[in-house]
Amino acid sequence: MTSFTESASTALELITSLDPGLLSIVARSLSVSACACAIACAIGLLAGAWLGVARFRGRGVLLTLLNTFLAVPSVVIGLVVYLLLSRSGPLGYLGWLFSFKAMVIAQALLVLPVVTALTRQAVEDVENTHGEQLRSLGAGSLARSVLLAWDERYALLTVLIASFGRAISEVGAVMVVGGNIDGFTRVMTTAIALETSKGDLPLALGLGLILLLVVLLLNVLIGLLRRWRERSEGGEAGPAKAPRVLEVSA
Repeated sequence: MTSFTESASTALELITSLDPGLLSIVARSLSVSACACAIACAIGLLAGAWLGVARFRGRGVLLTLLNTFLAVPSVVIGLVVYLLLSRSGPLGYLGWLFSFKAMVIAQALLVLPVVTALTRQAVEDVENTHGEQLRSLGAGSLARSVLLAWDERYALLTVLIASFGRAISEVGAVMVVGGNIDGFTRVMTTAIALETSKGDLPLALGLGLILLLVVLLLNVLIGLLRRWRERSEGGEAGPAKAPRVLEVSA
C-alpha cells in the first residue's frame, strides 16, 4: 500500500509540476491520434455515407468484410504496416518505419473501419426513413449521401469523438511500427507499458491518469452532443424527431 501511495503522490507531482518528459509524451500521443483520426475520418465519412445509400451487387460481402475489420486486433494492423514499411517491403524506400508517420498510418487503418461502419449505419437508418422522399425528388446516390450525412451531423460528430478515443487508447499497433523510442515515437500507452515493466510506476501512473482524463473528457463531449441534438430537434417546427445520436463509447 505504501508503494502505491508513494507512486500516486509522485505521479501527481509530475502532473502538477508539468514535467517536460511527461508533457512530451502526452503531446506526441495527442498529435499522432489527431492526425490519424483526421485521415481516417476524411475517408471513412465519405465511404460510410456512400455505403449507407448505395445498392450494388456484392454489397453484403463488402459489409461483412467491413464488420470483420472492426474486430481485427491492433497488433495485426501493426504487423501489416510493419511489413509494408520494412526495408524489404514495398514501401520500405520511404524510410518511415519507427517514425511518427508510421504510427499515424497504423492508427488511421485501425480507426478507419470504425468510422466507416458507424457512418454507414447512421446514414442507412435515416435512408430507410427519408430515402424514398429524396429519390422522388430526383436525388441520386451522391446527393442523398451528402444530405443524409448532414442530417445526421450530430451522430457523426459522436463518431469522430469515439474514433479519437479508440486511437489514443491503442497500444499494439504503435508499439510494433513505432518501436517506442524515447523522445521520438513513445506515446502514452506504450510508455505506460514500458515504464511499468521497468518498475517506474510514478511516470506510468501519471500517464495513466492523464489518459483516463482524456477519455473522460471525450465521453463528456459525447453526452453534451446528445443533449445538444435533443434541444435542437425539440426546437424545430413540427413534430420532433426521435434522437438518433449513436450510443458509442470512447
